[in-house]
Amino acid sequence: MLRLTEIRLPLEHSDEDITAAILRRLGIAAQALRGYRIARRGYDARKRGAIVFTYTLDVEVQDEETLLHKFRGDSHVVPTPDTSYRYVAQAPAQLHSRPVVIGTGPCGFMAGLLLAQMGFRPIILERGTPVRQRTRDTWALWREGKLNPESNVQFGEGGAGTFSDGKLHSQIKDPRHLGRKVLTEFVQAGAPEEILYISKPHIGTFRLVSMVEKIRATIEALGGEFRFQSRVDDVEIENGAIKAVVLAGGERIEADHVILAIGHSARDTFRMLHRRGVYIEAKPFSVGFRIEHPQSMIDSCRFGSQAGHPELGAADYKLVHHCKNGRTVYSFCMCPGGQVVAATSEEGHVVTNGMSQYSRQERNANSGIVVGITPEQDYPGDPLAGIALQEQLEARAFELGGRNYQAPGQLVGDFLAGRPSTAFGEVPPSYTPGVHLTDLSSALPDYAIEAIREAIPAFDKQIRGFSRADAVLTGVETRTSSPIRIRRNETTLQSLNVKGLYPAGEGAGYAGGILSAAVDGIKVAEALALDMVARSGKKP
Repeated sequence: MLRLTEIRLPLEHSDEDITAAILRRLGIAAQALRGYRIARRGYDARKRGAIVFTYTLDVEVQDEETLLHKFRGDSHVVPTPDTSYRYVAQAPAQLHSRPVVIGTGPCGFMAGLLLAQMGFRPIILERGTPVRQRTRDTWALWREGKLNPESNVQFGEGGAGTFSDGKLHSQIKDPRHLGRKVLTEFVQAGAPEEILYISKPHIGTFRLVSMVEKIRATIEALGGEFRFQSRVDDVEIENGAIKAVVLAGGERIEADHVILAIGHSARDTFRMLHRRGVYIEAKPFSVGFRIEHPQSMIDSCRFGSQAGHPELGAADYKLVHHCKNGRTVYSFCMCPGGQVVAATSEEGHVVTNGMSQYSRQERNANSGIVVGITPEQDYPGDPLAGIALQEQLEARAFELGGRNYQAPGQLVGDFLAGRPSTAFGEVPPSYTPGVHLTDLSSALPDYAIEAIREAIPAFDKQIRGFSRADAVLTGVETRTSSPIRIRRNETTLQSLNVKGLYPAGEGAGYAGGILSAAVDGIKVAEALALDMVARSGKKP
């Protein structure tokens, strides 16, 4: 097949228009075209009111070699790449041990699924509850202010990405097309098939719940074993190698191959690993607030007269500003037509995040507006100092919000003017259990407040109305990524100083979203499988 890129069509077009565009691009008659499939579809909204769709198409034609010769040197007509996945190993008939996967976020799930598909019958440990119980526990915080520290937005089956916009695009380099393997598995688990080709695929929370259950069932059918409410409180390391994990109830599970896919909020586990001597270093992350605007305003700014077109859906944005004080402020995890959610996993803390359903039909758009910080500049010394900073800011947000899991909030106009807010305007906050209006100037370090105050008016030049006085800021956003990195060998993907321990995903500092975490899960599962086969003396 041939891959054609940069096929541009108006917003209103038909399948026949796509066919006609193929014939024009290749200069062939209709009978020479055997068929096509959409490899990618996005839109170009740089000209408001004149938005066009852009397609990448895989085309089957007669006499492909002649056309390849004709378009030799044209980067927009090339052979279709092979994106199929090939397993790197198969488990020996007699396994001397079973691999252990800690965590059931996208990284742990894909690692567990791949190991199961290769016959390794993994044991998968999750400190939280199955996804439906977890959903009930999460709603208890949102509706009643009741927090379960082991079952919430951060902990439980599906990981933190379950309660998010469900974005499935990433900027990672992926020469082996592992992302395609992830998306294919998601479609088989019930995700809409369009995620295989739209440029910014997303799923939404409700669909993620049922998908997680189906993937779990697949893993179990292949011999994998899930153990919920099984927090790992200790690890046994002998002669620089992992020997066992110890659960909170005291149960000891022998294992010489362990994948750490624990997410960015398992602070107690980070501290335990540090005590046990696993090599950990501090890494940069970001802190800030959530900002809410009417979604209709964002649509109008991005799409102009074509706002509201059903093929476009809710508009998103991506913003960045380099400040005079040397800081960078940027939009993070933008959720079109979504809501701001309570995302704490610890008592006496307030954390915000954003979430959307698949329809993205809620009234507000929200995004993190966050400031990049670094260990060298902002939390030097101990590798765990970034965790301490997060905890300090989250405890302060709990205090500012009234000590009842309401979040502190402020209108943008008041924030820019440096005065407390006393009443909402036309933008109602979406955060539950509720937003307590106050002055956010003490919610973050002074350098962060200064940077955000500079950035919001600058963003208004790109999206008119971004600095509108009644837009709502809600604090605090602190868990943008893991504050630590559990370093690993670039070849074996094992911990630098603990053989058989595979740090993986967002918590270990090697991913930044659902898709990248799932891809990393594939990589560590492959590395683990090859090592287990090598130790068994068998060929992969």
